[in-house]
Amino acid sequence: MIVPAEGDFRLPTEADTADLGAALADALQKGEAICLTGPLGAGKSVLARALIRALSPAEAEVPSPTFTLVQFYSGPHFPVAHFDLYRLKSAEEAFEIGLDEALHDGAAVIEWPERLGHHLPANRLDIEFEVDGDARRVRLTAHGAWEERAIDL
Repeated sequence: MIVPAEGDFRLPTEADTADLGAALADALQKGEAICLTGPLGAGKSVLARALIRALSPAEAEVPSPTFTLVQFYSGPHFPVAHFDLYRLKSAEEAFEIGLDEALHDGAAVIEWPERLGHHLPANRLDIEFEVDGDARRVRLTAHGAWEERAIDL
């Protein structure tokens, strides 16, 4: 199914969240970001791991970058960086750990992007997670290059 890169989706299972991550991996292009917001345990890391595994299947493990702040992965066409900005004190810290370089050389998945304030990447897909009983609800909002794109789910 082809859907626009905007709208609300209900994800009944963790597998559905992972499927969305894998679908987004096919759509992600160099210079772009996927920004994940929502409460702890809402599924941000599940989506990020599935996306990264779809782009770099040789990676046996995709750890959360909670303590390292960023992990870098080789993709078939460009590298992908996974940022967890939860522990940052200022937006400038994200640039000190390589956000600009990651977007210049490849793409980024960013958890807790609200820590960037008004420094969010221009070409990004925002995904807001909400807990909906046992399921998750996500809202996709496209910016920049994502606005004209559809995603094959």
